[in-house]
Amino acid sequence: MSDVIFLTNVRLSFPHLAEPHAAGNNPTAVKKYSADFIMSADDAGYKQFMAQYASLALDKWGENSSQVMQMVLSDRKLRCFGQGNEKVNKKTFKPYDGYADMAYIGANRDQMPQMIQADGTPVDGNNTMAYQQQARKMYGGCYVNVALKPWLQDNAHGRGIRCDLVAVQFLKDGEAFGEGKTDVSPMFGQVAEAPTAAPVNTDGTAPFPGQPASPAFLG
Repeated sequence: MSDVIFLTNVRLSFPHLAEPHAAGNNPTAVKKYSADFIMSADDAGYKQFMAQYASLALDKWGENSSQVMQMVLSDRKLRCFGQGNEKVNKKTFKPYDGYADMAYIGANRDQMPQMIQADGTPVDGNNTMAYQQQARKMYGGCYVNVALKPWLQDNAHGRGIRCDLVAVQFLKDGEAFGEGKTDVSPMFGQVAEAPTAAPVNTDGTAPFPGQPASPAFLG
């Protein structure tokens, strides 16, 4: 498992963990489970990820590795990581919530990533209800632990650095990104109990003095 990078206490963003999702909402794209993970560029896990990427590049491309790495770094579409300030909301022209002055790694997978419970045991992937329950606990803005596996793309589609999403574990709540969860409960009052029908005798007469008898059609 030395090729797997373990990140702890990182922030989750754009999660698609319960159901696979087509990137860019492109109906022809392959649907994948995916998420971004935000952390400081000084994070030990991020540094380990970058070191492993450099090692993979050297093994794969040899003396050309420096040039290939520069090419990949210059184009965000060719890499799964970067500086958070690159991730700009096209509506506000500002970095998405949580990304400013941070680093991020994006990962995806065709198959369901493992969901790790609080006690460290994985959820049975065949138990759809348990898997969904665990996956839906996670939202953009919460904190997680995650296992990732970086790999190099070098095929007819080009070269790049990609990352498999291996496993995720919910760690703790955080301020939700975007509009977040809105609590509108103060707008509602207590629902009055529905009035109960007055008891009646079998002959339709009131069982208590002074109480009107029930209409005949209720008898």
